[in-house]
Amino acid sequence: MKTDLFDFDLPADSIALRPVSPREAAKLLVVKPGEGLDDRTVGDLPDLLRAGDCLVVNDSKVIAARLKGRRIGRGEVEPSIEATLHKRLDGSHWRAFILGAKKVQVGDTLRFGSEGRVCFLDQLDAQVSHKDEGGDVTLSFSFTGPVLDQAIAERGDMPLPPYIASKRPPDAQDRADYQTLFARENGSVAAPTAGLHFTPELVERLMRRGINVRRVTLHVGAGTFLPVKSDDTEGHKMHAEYGVVSAEVADTLNGYRAEGGRLVAVGSTALRLLESAADRNGQIQEFAGETSIFMTPGYRFKAVDLMLTNFHLPRSTLFMLVSAFSGLETMQRAYKHAIESGYRFYSYGDACLLYPEA
Repeated sequence: MKTDLFDFDLPADSIALRPVSPREAAKLLVVKPGEGLDDRTVGDLPDLLRAGDCLVVNDSKVIAARLKGRRIGRGEVEPSIEATLHKRLDGSHWRAFILGAKKVQVGDTLRFGSEGRVCFLDQLDAQVSHKDEGGDVTLSFSFTGPVLDQAIAERGDMPLPPYIASKRPPDAQDRADYQTLFARENGSVAAPTAGLHFTPELVERLMRRGINVRRVTLHVGAGTFLPVKSDDTEGHKMHAEYGVVSAEVADTLNGYRAEGGRLVAVGSTALRLLESAADRNGQIQEFAGETSIFMTPGYRFKAVDLMLTNFHLPRSTLFMLVSAFSGLETMQRAYKHAIESGYRFYSYGDACLLYPEA
């Protein structure tokens, strides 16, 4: 399909720079293809769903992946460096995007400092062991495992999406705001943002209504922000992300569906993982590996009945995904209504509850 079909005009003031408080007070646009639109709030979810349904949430935790430091050991000048980690390779190696990549070469040592922070280690060094032409590098850190994780957490900033980071720097509040209630598995460099709307009180009300919540893990990579540059969707190569669906969770979700319950994917990450784990009959299987599934209109969904998601970028793979789920014309109409009605877009914005196209 032509990428232009997924374009739309979005006013700059529609982009949310901070979340609402409490989180469940965010607006919720209910989209039922062929039945119109309904303006609600996320707090209405217990009334919009029914007993036996199950919300499937992504429990990946965002790491403080943006590190600032300098290049050392090559001449008297030590230029400033900013690295954004985006994919863990093993206990001590990460792939990273380098701002000002021309400053570094394979073999260089980068030192990430702790200015203004109390850290258990004085310094964190990494060697550049590989570099691609586009500035994507592999960093080999001097620490490994939990020690490295702690060092990164103490020095790093939350990797806010470009459309927020270009308007303001990350701060201490983002460490709480840009993390979902369900976060427990370190590995994401972007939040599974649909999960940001949940509070303990909302989850409790859902469970009192007989609505279940189950966890899967998909570590969100920085590729989630990459635009579709090709003129046709067939020319776009989707980024790969690592995900896990345990055998226990797979069996539980299949059981809910067999009893008439609906699976509600909380976010595009949960949806892509469930669809990757499902067989041709819609049975969810145990899964542990990478997925680069790319959904555009015409894709036949097997494992998900409803979807809760935020409002996405024009021409993005995420807008293509929701158009595949509810229909392109339906989503064009829904987004037009959202813009005209003052809905807030992107990571800290409002949400929509999508029903599938017939």
